[in-house]
Amino acid sequence: MDVSAPNPTERRRSTPSVNQQAADLRLAVTRLARRLRQLADSGLSPSQLSALSTVERRGPMTLGELAAAEGVQPPTVTAAVARLEEAGLVARATHERDRRISMVAVTSPGLELLRRSRRAKEAFLARGLSDLDEGDRDTLARAAALLEDMLAERPNAAAAAGTAATTGAAAAAGTAATTGAAS
Repeated sequence: MDVSAPNPTERRRSTPSVNQQAADLRLAVTRLARRLRQLADSGLSPSQLSALSTVERRGPMTLGELAAAEGVQPPTVTAAVARLEEAGLVARATHERDRRISMVAVTSPGLELLRRSRRAKEAFLARGLSDLDEGDRDTLARAAALLEDMLAERPNAAAAAGTAATTGAAAAAGTAATTGAAS
């Protein structure tokens, strides 16, 4: 009795169920996100790298704004920012109008770390893409756009459903987006 997994090419020929597609997508996104995190070699946790990237993209922001953008509780952001500040990757400054509020901004070393991390990740992806034919690259470009659309329409699908287990693909895609894949 052969218990081997189906050949990926055979699986593409048949039309999988939505649940099977979700499982396949979750696994692929999870593996890709893991590989990209490994390539980043930043010494930061995925949460720290995501927070650093968010501050870089959106500009100086309060800890509350960062917590909301990252979809985490304020104490989680406070701890991540403290570690980033200790590493010299972000700096805190007092808000000019409300002295009780701290603003967080990326420092030059933080910008350089993000540049290095992104270059390594993009070089890995470019090598993989260069091995594909134009049709497959077009398919992946369309898939990337569809994933972005899906995430924009349901930014926190796992929380809305009440459990990540019932929204496996959305949770995996959201995790990849917030843990350094986009960083």
